[in-house]
Order: sequence, then structure tokens, then C-alpha cells
Amino acid sequence: MSRYLDPRADVVFKRIFGEHPHLLISFLNAVLPLAEGRKIVTLTYLPSELVPKIPTLKRTITDVRCTDDQGRVFIVEMQINWTDSFKQRLLFETSQAYVKQLEKGEDYHLLEPVYVLGLISASFDKSEQWYHHYQLVNVAKPVKEIIEGLQLIFVELPKFKALGTKDTLRLLWLRFLREINQDTQEVSPELLAIPEIQEAVELAEEAAYTPAELLAYEQYWDAVRIEKTIKHDAHAEGKAEGKAEGKAEGKAEGK
Repeated sequence: MSRYLDPRADVVFKRIFGEHPHLLISFLNAVLPLAEGRKIVTLTYLPSELVPKIPTLKRTITDVRCTDDQGRVFIVEMQINWTDSFKQRLLFETSQAYVKQLEKGEDYHLLEPVYVLGLISASFDKSEQWYHHYQLVNVAKPVKEIIEGLQLIFVELPKFKALGTKDTLRLLWLRFLREINQDTQEVSPELLAIPEIQEAVELAEEAAYTPAELLAYEQYWDAVRIEKTIKHDAHAEGKAEGKAEGKAEGKAEGK
């Protein structure tokens, strides 16, 4: 029986989507809110930039320049987020990716639209909505007047529910990210029925990784656990301080 690694870890995600453009094209076409007639047909990986090291987990998974079937070009930056400030981070990263396209003195017409896709591995509110798409619009005419330069998309992976054999390709790719991990005993037939997803499943098999890559994989999840522990402790400390201050104020008012 094959043992699988969680594709949300950067070493696995990059193996699947950073080394196999056709898989990334399939994934992005399924997950991004692209208009009809704007399917990605080719993409080019952009040079990696220096990013902060874990456990802050502020790391970019991959940046690509995409060309659709009408010859239009746009940039997609992908991240897996574990922090509470992911919305601010996505906005910051989108702005950075947009601005850094131009060298000093270049004309603004050379700027290409930028999408940032954030895959969120924890729920952040109690609503049932799990797919969130933000863009700049004229608030008086949000449908007719849209500025396409910056678009933010984030997906709460734990929230969406498997719908069976009628799952769309979007849901099937997201199920792959959510369902494949060390505890996987059997891969759903619905996933294996899609050739690109079947290939991605095979690339997530532990046997395909070197000892050094497996060590990096474990270090990644250690960092995630540390980050969550730090946040939990900070939250608990804040609640304790709040209770202590409340008691002190109550005593003072009583006196």
C-alpha cells in the first residue's frame, strides 16, 4: 500500500505544481475565477524571491506568468496560509507582485493583471462560504465597472464538502489537497478518474522523495505546529490578562 505525503507541505506542493506545468495549468483553470474564454494554455515560472523562513510561514509557493487562449497575459502567485493575517498578507503580496513588474522608468501600460490565490488550511469564520473572490470595483456599479489589475482569491480548504461523483473539477482538485495525507488508506475513485489528479496523487507518494526532502517535509509540519502553539498560548495569555484586568476593575469600582 502506498503511503502519501500531504500536498499542502511546500516540498510536496512544489514537486507537483512547481515541476509539472500541465498539472498547474489544470489546477489554476479549475480554481481561479477566470471568465469564459480565458483559460490558461501556457505558463512560465517566475524566478523565486527570497522569503522569510518558517515558523512565520510567510512563504510563496510558486509564481507564474500565464497566457490564456486569447493571448492575454496575467500573473498568478500562490500561497498556503496558516496565519490569521492572511487577508492582509494576500493584499500585500498582490500589491508587491503588481508593482515589481516594472523597472524604473518603464511605462504603466506594461503592467499585467495579478491574481493571488491563497489556500487557507484553517477556517476563520463560522459562515458556510469557503470560496472568496475580491477585486476592485466601482461600488455604485460593481458589475459594470471593474478594475482587473488586482484580484484576491482565497479558499478555506476545511470548509467545502465532498459532493460525490458530480463534483466539479474545482472541487476535485481541492479534495485532492484536503484528502491526501499520511492517513490516506485509499484514494477516492473520483479523484483517480481525472488523469491530472491521478498523476498528482502518484507524485505525492512518499517513495518518490529523498531522505533530505522527507526531513524538510517533517520540519515543515514541525514549524506549523510551533506556529499554532505560539498563537494558542498568546490567545490564552490574552484571555487570562483580560479576566485579571476585569476583576481588578470590578474590585476598584466596588471600593
